[in-house]
Amino acid sequence: MEPETQQPVLPVIGALALLRDIAISVVLAVIMIVFVYQPVKVEGTSMMPGLTDQERIFINKYTYKIGAKTISRFDPVVFNYPYDHSQSYIKRIIGLPGDSIMIEEGTVYLNGTKLDEPYVPEEYRDRRSVPKEMVPDGHYFVMGDHRSSSNDSRVWGFVDRSEIYGKAVFIYWPPNKIGRVH
Repeated sequence: MEPETQQPVLPVIGALALLRDIAISVVLAVIMIVFVYQPVKVEGTSMMPGLTDQERIFINKYTYKIGAKTISRFDPVVFNYPYDHSQSYIKRIIGLPGDSIMIEEGTVYLNGTKLDEPYVPEEYRDRRSVPKEMVPDGHYFVMGDHRSSSNDSRVWGFVDRSEIYGKAVFIYWPPNKIGRVH
């Protein structure tokens, strides 16, 4: 009579460990996407050349929450469009609360000083003017980088702080553009 051979227990334990690790990874990914990072598709050309139509990016939804980082000048932010909260826009912060903003033939003056804007190529500038105005407390002045193709604070005014819900941080599609949003 031959002795019974026992099946090794290690492959079963290894498989269970692998399933556990996959389950934990999926749960962590879901938590990150739901509470911190959200994938979004860029629609439109108002943030060219930095962000182009149909690119996929991640926005950080936590960065501006209570106790987190404050909104800074030049941040690319995502917010609810003031006239239709079912739409989201991505624009660059130009004016902070308390700043004076004036635009003369496309040149932005911030607190009386010409603003250096290397992210706006000459071919994307426009020649619109906006009279001097102060950014009210709790509001921001935003503009697209493709000035001649952007619907922004020059058209519909300031963005309320409560409407800003994220910062554009990372391009993940197309593969040749993978990297940080500038």
